[in-house]
Amino acid sequence: MSKTKTPITRREILIGGAAAVAVAGLPLPVGAGQPKPASAPAPQKQVRGETHMNRITTKDGTSIFYKDWGTGPTIVFSHGWPLSADAWDAQMFFFGQNGYRVVAHDRRGHGRSEQTWTGNEYDTFADDLAALLEKLDLKEVTLVGHSMGGGEVARYIGRHGNKRVKKAVIIGGIPPVMLKSDKNPGGLPMSVFDGIRAGLVADRSQFYKDISLPFYGYNKPDAKVSQGVRDSYWRQGMQSSIIATYECVKAFSETDFTEDLKKIEVPTLVIHGDADQIVPISDSAELSSKIVRNATLKVIPGAPHGLCTTHADQINALLLDFLKA
Repeated sequence: MSKTKTPITRREILIGGAAAVAVAGLPLPVGAGQPKPASAPAPQKQVRGETHMNRITTKDGTSIFYKDWGTGPTIVFSHGWPLSADAWDAQMFFFGQNGYRVVAHDRRGHGRSEQTWTGNEYDTFADDLAALLEKLDLKEVTLVGHSMGGGEVARYIGRHGNKRVKKAVIIGGIPPVMLKSDKNPGGLPMSVFDGIRAGLVADRSQFYKDISLPFYGYNKPDAKVSQGVRDSYWRQGMQSSIIATYECVKAFSETDFTEDLKKIEVPTLVIHGDADQIVPISDSAELSSKIVRNATLKVIPGAPHGLCTTHADQINALLLDFLKA
């Protein structure tokens, strides 16, 4: 996307700004023929589904909602902007059936978690994730973050260390840093992120509808568009608070995760699509995979930013191989 030199038009706000939005994927139904759940005993306490509203309270009194399904080795998922834990349903269902315990929370200000006026930045997000792991006493976990959630995984380890983490996965992640600068010449200009903020204020409902097109690669001539996926994305976006989503634009665009990535000591899988129109691979995955000392980069040809949905089978297969290695 080129830098805007004239006043931002409505079309540029709603469509053009999408080139930088680090948003989380949405699930498609998992296909038929899935394996039956494993019967091996779980190393951790089992919590079945959402028979009650699973919540923790953070140190600043914020109520955070989470899902906790299945039994077995634990995978903890961090979603991206502006969605919720529902964005991981395809992965959580698949891995729950394959003998894993799967946990995902709604970031503060998103989904069913409390909408806060403050704390919409990465130090607090990482501390909220730490509170979840501590409350559930999760150990030897695999942390998986998509897009903005990839930054959350990196900042969690940067602030809280590797002691509870066995492996890490960053999918379509925003690290090391999105914003263009002298130190990051390949990044996106501030005008892009200003356009996103303007779109949220002007008409965030329409903004979410519009950006779902490039997010899933649905703006390509040969794309098979799912209106259901677009509607689900819009629903989750509208469930989030405007203050959180507005302030998260600064968080996901300006936060530099370079030092956090250097602190990751566990085996790390970095996955990215080479057709990502939201977080260009050259300024994200290709750099992060070189900074993390024990990282492996897997590129999915033709995959867009929402690859956890459009390429769910490939994502799940890569994750399963990585977990079993």
